[in-house]
Amino acid sequence: MDSPKTINTPTSKENPYLLLTVTMVLWGSAFSSSKAVVEQLPHSVAAFLRFGGGALALLLAVRLFGRRDAAVAPRDRGRAALAGLLGVFAYNLSFFWGLSLAPSMDAGVIVPVMSPVITTAFLLLTRKESASPARIAGLGLGVVGAVVFFVGASTGGGGAARLTGDLLFLLSAVCWAAFTLSGPRVLAGIEPLRATAYATCAGAVALGLFSAPRLGDVNWGELPAGVWLNVVFLAVGPTALANLLYYRGVGTVGPASASVMMFLVPVFGSSAAMVFLDESFGAVQAAGALVLLAGAVLAVTQGRLPGRGGPAGDGNSAHTPRRVRAVTDDA
Repeated sequence: MDSPKTINTPTSKENPYLLLTVTMVLWGSAFSSSKAVVEQLPHSVAAFLRFGGGALALLLAVRLFGRRDAAVAPRDRGRAALAGLLGVFAYNLSFFWGLSLAPSMDAGVIVPVMSPVITTAFLLLTRKESASPARIAGLGLGVVGAVVFFVGASTGGGGAARLTGDLLFLLSAVCWAAFTLSGPRVLAGIEPLRATAYATCAGAVALGLFSAPRLGDVNWGELPAGVWLNVVFLAVGPTALANLLYYRGVGTVGPASASVMMFLVPVFGSSAAMVFLDESFGAVQAAGALVLLAGAVLAVTQGRLPGRGGPAGDGNSAHTPRRVRAVTDDA
């Protein structure tokens, strides 16, 4: 077992980029796996099962890997819990609701790509970060790509229901962006893994209370075994294990490099949706997704490779993963 201080530092035999790639695979696969669950359960119940199980897994992770000598002030616990209401409860309520109306493929593009775009746009509008030509161009491309993507959703298969689901995914991205911006205050006095656990527990409790009236509507004895397998996978894989792997990887390569790895999530998410759910994009949506992804990458990296200096390489930007992913995953 690793000592408490090794969670963010991979051993010499570990490849941090391999750890991060596995993390992106887990986060990407969560979209199609969540869709499989929400097809059998009310969306609020599906969200509660995933994050209720995830909360238990993260508490176990804190017990096994967290700093044993960490003293957390009640105020810091409260901040993490409040963040969980936004980043777990509000985010996942709209996310799973959207999954009940639209394909998981749409979620796999809108949520992980629009979240950093919205975060970056807010930071620029409030002048907390500087606006470079590359960033402005990236945000412009992102807006154009999003418009094309939503037009494709409204005119392609699925009609109004798919468009409504995509708008709920956009609301999820807004929730995550707001959650991202609150990250520095949450992490000021608490280690990331413990903050993740507290936030997930608070969000899971809120989801449990909200979903309670629908629990009686579920015929638990007739649920297919595949539903339970997906619930266990979501709780242990994308919610708990992915966070542990992420912290180990980012501890070596830094948050700026990890931010570029984040854009693998739509690739893995779309691939899983095609393989396991037989989902697909229309030509218009596919074009919009590519333009949106290109704009997001340009806005986040400003055309620079991480580690070469400047805003994309200093690791201090508020939209980098240490803040974006510090409290819970967005899948």
